[in-house]
Amino acid sequence: MQPAIVHIASIKVRLDSGPDIMDVTGELAQLILRSKIQDGNLAATIVGSTGSITTIEYEPGVVEDLKEAINRIAPQGIYYAHEEAWDDGNGHSHVQAALLGPSISLPIRSGRLKLGTWQQVVVINHDNKSRARKVEITIVGSAEG
Repeated sequence: MQPAIVHIASIKVRLDSGPDIMDVTGELAQLILRSKIQDGNLAATIVGSTGSITTIEYEPGVVEDLKEAINRIAPQGIYYAHEEAWDDGNGHSHVQAALLGPSISLPIRSGRLKLGTWQQVVVINHDNKSRARKVEITIVGSAEG
């Protein structure tokens, strides 16, 4: 049995005001290649309380559908208690991000993310202003398949 390898990395993304959605599947695939891990797990977390990470089919229709659904679930322009503390207009952003979640765990098989044919990893900025975000990645596994 091979000892486990741990590879730690991060990527930076620049996102417009939210919800803005960006595909990061290619960047994650490159990190897996560099790690030389064949079988294991990739964990990714977007840093910040108004960002989230998930998977979707990254095509214009689904991207728009997801943006609209996010806005229906926690719309801007209604009362959020957060505004009483900070008055920054982004109470909805925190709720949206919390509902989708800041992290994801994905299997690696034969040196690749094990995703469906039409499944990509996306990061989302929910804030009411553009943001530079960092995604922290930990890849754990073995170099032999």
